[in-house]
Amino acid sequence: MSVTESVAEGLPGRAPAVHEGILRRQSARESSARTYARALPIVPVRARGLTIEGADGRRYLDCLSGAGALALGHNHPVVLEAVRGVLDSGAPLSVLDLATPVKDAFITELFRTLPPGLAGRARVQFCGPAGTDAVEAALKLVRVATGRTGILAFTGAYHGMTAGALAASGGAPDVQVTRLPYPQDYRCPFGIGGPGGAETAVRWTTSLLDDPKSGVPLPAGMILEPVQGEGGVIPAPDGWLRSMRRITQDRSVPLIADEVQTGVGRTGAFWAVEHSGITPDVMVLSKAIGGSLPLAVIVYRDDLDVWHPGAHAGTFRGNQLAMAAGTATLAHVRENGLAARAADLGSHMLTRLRDDLGHLACVGEVRGRGLMIGVELVDPEADGSAPAPVSATADPSATADPSSAPSGPEPFRTPRPAAPALAAAVQRECLQRGLIVELGGRHSAVVRLLPPLTISDEQAAAVLDRLSDAVAAVARDHTLHDPRHRRHHGPARRTG
Repeated sequence: MSVTESVAEGLPGRAPAVHEGILRRQSARESSARTYARALPIVPVRARGLTIEGADGRRYLDCLSGAGALALGHNHPVVLEAVRGVLDSGAPLSVLDLATPVKDAFITELFRTLPPGLAGRARVQFCGPAGTDAVEAALKLVRVATGRTGILAFTGAYHGMTAGALAASGGAPDVQVTRLPYPQDYRCPFGIGGPGGAETAVRWTTSLLDDPKSGVPLPAGMILEPVQGEGGVIPAPDGWLRSMRRITQDRSVPLIADEVQTGVGRTGAFWAVEHSGITPDVMVLSKAIGGSLPLAVIVYRDDLDVWHPGAHAGTFRGNQLAMAAGTATLAHVRENGLAARAADLGSHMLTRLRDDLGHLACVGEVRGRGLMIGVELVDPEADGSAPAPVSATADPSATADPSSAPSGPEPFRTPRPAAPALAAAVQRECLQRGLIVELGGRHSAVVRLLPPLTISDEQAAAVLDRLSDAVAAVARDHTLHDPRHRRHHGPARRTG
């Protein structure tokens, strides 16, 4: 009998034994590089929408969603129908870069969704199946097109795990890419925050490029995320994005928008760059565009298309099942207004979390855009540090244009140190309550929510209840067990 059958029939004692056995064998046989499996010791056997059922019979609300790949949740009917259609048709499943009706339909639907100014003159390159492959392709493309080699990237960035993508990410071990400050309010690199911090970041970028002695020659391209996901759920101010577009355009530097996690409605617009109204030269797309199956492409301006045949290739760039699933997903999100739904529901969820968690000293900031939401955990007992109030990240639409910058820096309160141990505790408490969440941020101290765009109001309320309860439980436990707190408040605060 299969694992799924044993769980379905509810054999006494069998499901937990199967669950533990699989986890034990995974620990013994899989690489030490595994990540999610360490913090989430579950064995999924069935899933639909937001819900996962484990081999032990427990049910979970999945707010990891394949790290954002499942725009419609698990096993959505339109995705299953599209995949079955290809399987039943007898069509080839992998075709390298040959033209097929399935691919043609995918490209047509993808181009229908692209930002104005790009779709009419776009080219698409199918890459290897992961987002990091598409990042590599984008970096190669702009280097060939410009004849230059340097790349501008940003602190806190995450672009993948291959060598070139890692070099452009925030955790790069060797400096191969010029790093620029990414604006944020809570941990502003300039100690300013708000529009003033964003404008200072703009001025720094301009100075670096225009100063002949900066040590940074004109680069081949700039790559950025409209919302930094792994970096801690940090939305870029729309005005700052417009400034980056102006700076790169004025200097003939191609702008690459990494929309691997932010695309397909996740942030409340079909593509996150649409919030600011900019049109990048290159877009890097993966995750949700494959409808839960591996697919990655770059879409770029036609005048950059100077590659020679075979300049970028990959055996699995012709995944027909992923293209069919992707077409169905893109069309469903577009036709059903799920991006607007993500904007409305995400705003409600952010407001509710700020109301529920704003009084807790261990919560530094609740932030996000659409259905990319993060809660940063901080050390409430850190000495010599005044906590910044829990609030919305500065309006992402705030301008970063010099003419409208504030006359002086806004008041800025030094944030408390990040608390990764508390964030990990929140993740464990969430799992105990049947909620799957991810951690991110510079110190892995940000609890992240990436629910599917199909999440209902009732499910969203259940997610918020469980998350708020988990954070409150961790806050109580920290208060009761932290020796510094006991020293200040006396034995009456101790547990029995």
